[in-house]
Amino acid sequence: MSDTETGGRTVKQELRSGKLVVGTFVFEFATNGIGRLAAGAGARFVIYDAEHTGWGWETLGRLVATTTSTGSEPYIRVPTTDRSAISRALDVGARGVMVPMVESAEQAAAIVTWAKYPPDGIRGAAFGVAHDNYDRGDNVAYMRWTNAETMIFTQIETVDGLAAVDKIAAVDGVDVLWVGHYDLTNSMGIPGKFDHPDYLGALDRVTEAARSHGKHAGFMAGSRDEAAMLVERGFSILAYGGDLWVYQDALRDGIREVRALRP
Repeated sequence: MSDTETGGRTVKQELRSGKLVVGTFVFEFATNGIGRLAAGAGARFVIYDAEHTGWGWETLGRLVATTTSTGSEPYIRVPTTDRSAISRALDVGARGVMVPMVESAEQAAAIVTWAKYPPDGIRGAAFGVAHDNYDRGDNVAYMRWTNAETMIFTQIETVDGLAAVDKIAAVDGVDVLWVGHYDLTNSMGIPGKFDHPDYLGALDRVTEAARSHGKHAGFMAGSRDEAAMLVERGFSILAYGGDLWVYQDALRDGIREVRALRP
């Protein structure tokens, strides 16, 4: 997916225009081609996971660098809400950060502060490096642009986060309320029961909070049917699966079809 195909628009701009934005997660295949493969398939963004993988910053930096030129936006899900994790993810070039287990407006405000340059935050300044493509240009203009366009995803995946979702959504600088569905059902005492009325009510509560505060609700959908349900409920940014599951599902289906050629 090139800048020509996206019209030079950022994901945030597309969300503002009311477009459904679809990307994917990467957990396993840390190759130089994975971002380009995802972009070529139409993924508008790629979230590289640093919460459930053993990837270090060198690996994440390389994955981000090989994705940026595709027009698909690279994001990193950091493992903690620690300032150094958020700052480093952005400094290696991620165009946004996803932060797990956000449970209060104070926590969300701290994330925004660490992710944005002054006057909107206290992100440390270093220019002519990876995050600005080594460009030694107008640093003040760049800070204004990246403050405006960097994506900040706060994950709602506990009962405490759900209770505070309206206050989290009200925090200036938060862009997406992203439901962590397995963790949320675990926290609710209904693990894996994605048809449970309390879980479905929680989804509606997240989308209502997002809508009320001009933010967006996000989710990792595992199938077309699940995505359709989410879109109907008001989700506007979706990741279609993750690399290892997409690969395994496609391989399983293909092998089944080939085996069927000789009963």
